[in-house]
Amino acid sequence: MSEIPFTLDQLRILKAIAVEGSFKRAADSLYVSQPAVSLQVQNLERQMNVQLFDRGGRRANMTEAGHLLLNYGEKILSLCQETCRAIEDLQNLQGGTLIVGASQTTGTYLLPRMIGFFRQRYPDVAVQLQVHSTRRTAWSVSNGQVDLAIIGGEIPAELQDTLDVQPYAEDELALILPVFHPLAKQDTIQKEDLYKLNFITLDSQSTIRKVIDYVLTRSEIDPKRLKIEMELNSIEAIKNAVQAGLGASFVSISAIEKELQMNILHRAIIDEVVVNRTLSVIINPNRYRSKAAEAFIQEILPEFATNRDFILPPRSSENNRKNKAEAKAIAEAEV
Repeated sequence: MSEIPFTLDQLRILKAIAVEGSFKRAADSLYVSQPAVSLQVQNLERQMNVQLFDRGGRRANMTEAGHLLLNYGEKILSLCQETCRAIEDLQNLQGGTLIVGASQTTGTYLLPRMIGFFRQRYPDVAVQLQVHSTRRTAWSVSNGQVDLAIIGGEIPAELQDTLDVQPYAEDELALILPVFHPLAKQDTIQKEDLYKLNFITLDSQSTIRKVIDYVLTRSEIDPKRLKIEMELNSIEAIKNAVQAGLGASFVSISAIEKELQMNILHRAIIDEVVVNRTLSVIINPNRYRSKAAEAFIQEILPEFATNRDFILPPRSSENNRKNKAEAKAIAEAEV
């Protein structure tokens, strides 16, 4: 092929169709008309002389050629984003973007405070927070869509050699009870008391629920013996249900600071048992690290770390020269 037979817009459309599952929803997400999306796909198929989608089904099912182009297209789009951010970085934190990822609990209760501190120091930097499952967040860091992330779950095995994973903080999973519960009057409760309580939990398939069950097992508490009264789909719903007297629950201590201060939930202390999980910071050392990301890592993360050994090395000037050269080459190729 003497000329590149696709444009970045066509790759963006292809990715949107893959994510949304249909031409119509892809068009809505890109704020264009469905006929415009269909025309771009037809042009792309004609230019590449391949069929990218199986027609006729309800969902937009890709052919083998479609999946192959999507795989490379995502890499191209990711490198284009790095190019733009590397150029923004030249403004020395007078602009640019920082993208931080997090799993559900850390993204809801911890990261907003950290981002608030960062914004006070660097008000001109736009900050995005993406909250997803640990698995999805890890992949976003791996492919360069996210600068860094704080997660509480297990990194996918296939990414453990790619990502730099640093233990960051210990997150206590506190047992919460209604303030009027009989056990709330005791200084401590026994481990066996747990099996007499009615529990409110997240859905059994949720990542956080699996993490909590694993941590409880490690603390010699059998989650299978806990009487599950109700399953809800959010931490906030669980806190409200406990407050209303519907049961007990284990939640991150960071999620109940306000309720404890207002004395609307009781944190029960289990005798000789502390249920902790480890939060980790993850970055991709092979991706370009912007000055905004470097400032967040070196200035903000240490203020919230409970692991005294936590340290992420500063970006390598040699690696960054290499990354910027790659970004420049891509930018020149697009001209």
